[in-house]
Amino acid sequence: MNPFDLTGRVALVTGASRGIGAAMARGLAAAGADVILHASRTEPAEVAAAIASEHRVKASCLAADLEKREEADTVVPRAIAAAGRLDILVNNAGVIRRANAADYSDEDWDAVLEVDLTGVFRLCRAAGRHMLERGRGKIVNVASLLSFQGGIRVPAYAAAKAGVAQLTKALANEWAGKGVNVNAIAPGYVRTDNTRALVEDQVRSTQILERIPAGRWGEPQDLAGAVVFLASPAADYVHGHVLVVDGGWMGR
Repeated sequence: MNPFDLTGRVALVTGASRGIGAAMARGLAAAGADVILHASRTEPAEVAAAIASEHRVKASCLAADLEKREEADTVVPRAIAAAGRLDILVNNAGVIRRANAADYSDEDWDAVLEVDLTGVFRLCRAAGRHMLERGRGKIVNVASLLSFQGGIRVPAYAAAKAGVAQLTKALANEWAGKGVNVNAIAPGYVRTDNTRALVEDQVRSTQILERIPAGRWGEPQDLAGAVVFLASPAADYVHGHVLVVDGGWMGR
């Protein structure tokens, strides 16, 4: 038996139109899972079609703005209605707003916390109810190095990602004995739309690169193996863990 085989499982990945989310969806599909890809504004139909063709699995998509609770609350029910069940939830969607803390607006604070923390909880809650009824399921939240560190000019993002790490542990404490695994992945510095400002800042980019023992920025596909592991039977006894995937940054 292959402990990483996800054949027949249904996975919902939020924020999956590109970057880390798309890479995670591809990794889950390569392991055999049918995937449902979420995006905030436009259904990622081309990505879903490519995944279905490449990996011979079912791949569908849906759109919902996670800043709007009335839309966010439809995501899990729509996924279950489309596939008949939900075995895996990957909470990857997130936003980041940069500004000096003294100038940080309430609007930016509210937007980031809504998507990056409150939205994560609400999707976990909806998926958790379904999984608890079935007695099994895997939830993988996407945290960050800033779950452990404060960052610079991103107070809302740091607060939200610290919250994601603690939420992951809190849900695991309640659900581990009921067949539902809740864990998180904390990516390091990965080339995505959210980190473009850092990549393009030559001073900051050089400072970051000098501290990464692996000697390079991460790429979205570097997260695929971690999500497959946490979503698979290989991680059945892993609960409340925040798996750092950072090229060695936290060990420095």
